Amino acid sequence: MSLDKNMRVLIVDDYNTMLRILRNLLRQLDINNVEEATDGEKALDIMRRQPCDLVISDWNMAPMTGIELLRNVRSDERLRRTPFIMVTAESKTENVITAKQAGVSNYIVKPFNAETLRNKIESVFVRH
Repeated sequence: MSLDKNMRVLIVDDYNTMLRILRNLLRQLDINNVEEATDGEKALDIMRRQPCDLVISDWNMAPMTGIELLRNVRSDERLRRTPFIMVTAESKTENVITAKQAGVSNYIVKPFNAETLRNKIESVFVRH
């Protein structure tokens, strides 16, 4: 399966270095239509103005965490079908279960590379 190089991806992380890493990994996959948000509230605002094709969000952020963002997206009629990949440094089983119950499309544990990201994105769109 090939990725849609024109898809609009929203990356969400409160750590600028991680935003840069995500943007570079997406660039390696020839995905350049990327928007950034530094927390869940900003991400939700961006999505409500113009829905995205994919959200890649960190879990641990303030004031709105990634899991709260995911719950907001899933409860919004216009946004609920947006593919959503959660990124976290935590691989605890309870976090994975919480994310699945909230409707996450896929889950990535840091650190990861472009190939892992490609596989996670592809698996999300195969299921959609």
